[in-house]
Amino acid sequence: MGKLITASQLPDPDAAYRAVIEAHRGLSDEASASLDARLLFLLVNHIGDPEVLAEAIALAKASRERDDRDGPPSHAARDPLYGG
Repeated sequence: MGKLITASQLPDPDAAYRAVIEAHRGLSDEASASLDARLLFLLVNHIGDPEVLAEAIALAKASRERDDRDGPPSHAARDPLYGG
C-alpha cells in the first residue's frame, strides 16, 4: 500500500516535540512508559497500514543498532528519528 514518510510533516516540529515532552511532565517512569505505549498504539491504528508499520519498525531498529554502535549522528536535531 503506502510508503513510510520520513520527512517532517509537521508545520512546527518543535511544538510537537514540546507537546510530547510536556505530556510526560510529572509522570513516574511507569506512567510515562504507559503513556508512550498508548500513544504508540493510537498512532499505529491511525496509520492503519501494516506495510508502513513494518517499514517504520525496521527503520527504528536499524537506527537504534547504529546508535548503539556509533552514538547519535551529529545531524540528530534534523533527523525525524530524533524529533528533528
